[in-house]
Amino acid sequence: MDMGLAGRTALVTGASKGIGRGIARALAAEGCRLILAARDAAALEALAAELGDARAVPADLSRHEEVERLAAEAGAVDILVNNAGAIPPGNLLEVSDARWREAWDLKVFGYVGLSRALYPALRAARGVIVNVIGAAGERMNPDYIAGSTGNAALMAFTRSLAIGAARDGVRVTGINPGPVATDRNETLTRARAAKELGDAERWRELQAGMPFGRAATVEEIADAAVFLASPRSAYTTGTILTINGAPV
Repeated sequence: MDMGLAGRTALVTGASKGIGRGIARALAAEGCRLILAARDAAALEALAAELGDARAVPADLSRHEEVERLAAEAGAVDILVNNAGAIPPGNLLEVSDARWREAWDLKVFGYVGLSRALYPALRAARGVIVNVIGAAGERMNPDYIAGSTGNAALMAFTRSLAIGAARDGVRVTGINPGPVATDRNETLTRARAAKELGDAERWRELQAGMPFGRAATVEEIADAAVFLASPRSAYTTGTILTINGAPV
């Protein structure tokens, strides 16, 4: 199915690996021009070379000045995919103020700041924002308290922004992935295995009872992002799509 995205410019953050890299590849396959952002310059350059019509812009989006620089370098864009960020596991006493703030500076305030910085360009293009958030914002987890709270904040941000943005012809959507087969997922599952089973190497045991017996693939999340960004989804805004293999 032609998604009607050929020739459009998409900025994908956190594009150096995992879900972000998968979304960049899926958008490129639909004929988009890509602007790739992440902190890992070497990984970005390798992906840009693979995709062809793509430009790597290394940036630390936990810093306001870097957000502003990226927006300026990106220029006119049609699609913004906010995906950068990894919030650490732990309960209230295990996650320090410094770690909590550092994680939110990237994932929560990074999403907000880049959406603000690029909003004039998106308004001019009648563009789309796709926020990759996380299912922990719906199913609260005290052992992932910073992540659950941050994701819930981004869900509210997505829905709130969508109400006003519709007047400007801008759509704002989100995706809440459950477990996805990425390096990040393995890190979180290892931490949980160490806590619950006393051995991080037993992490695969914790995935045995997942819906359909597996985590989601990166491609399943990427395909959803492409649909939400496309004209095929032109009447969808303020919607957050949960992809977790089972009802919440």
